[in-house]
Amino acid sequence: MKLYADHPVRAFVQIASDVLVLAWVYVWVRAALSLRETVLALDRPGELLESTGREFTEHMAGAAEQARRVPVAGEALAAPFTGMSGTGESLASAGDSFRESVASLALTLPLLTVSLPLLLVAATWLPARVRWVRQAGATRRLRGLAPEARSRLLALRALASVAPSRLVGVHEDPAGAWHADDRRAVDALAGLELRRLGLRGF
Repeated sequence: MKLYADHPVRAFVQIASDVLVLAWVYVWVRAALSLRETVLALDRPGELLESTGREFTEHMAGAAEQARRVPVAGEALAAPFTGMSGTGESLASAGDSFRESVASLALTLPLLTVSLPLLLVAATWLPARVRWVRQAGATRRLRGLAPEARSRLLALRALASVAPSRLVGVHEDPAGAWHADDRRAVDALAGLELRRLGLRGF
């Protein structure tokens, strides 16, 4: 598998684009992780609310239990404490719900933050990079062919991929020249395909 062109300028551009893409991905991953830490920091109020609610419930339950021990009026005295115990449970439930929301945001927001830049890379840079690697690899595999057969195949690929203005610069009828096996035109077309990929001749 060939990852970079033979021509220095083309290879430099490819390496630079790879480095830029890696830097782009790194920056957004770091941003997503930083956002996650920021969101998780919001969990503290929910934790305090939940803890306070549970402690309040325990204290009120203990006070209600003590009030019940009072002869005759025990149940009447315990009723307010039992009611406030429910308030503590509501606080604890609210704190728990808040923490669940924070945990959900800590997962969702970073994923959204990093997914859009990664989708941009996957939709633009990656297909072009993979296509070049495949084409360069296929071109290298032509080395096993006879020179004339190799030139004809490269010239045929040039007819399909090189800009028409460049093809006409080689021959006024490049397809006809290829069909007639005009060696000079075929070799020139093959050279166009190699230059398009940034590869040296065989």
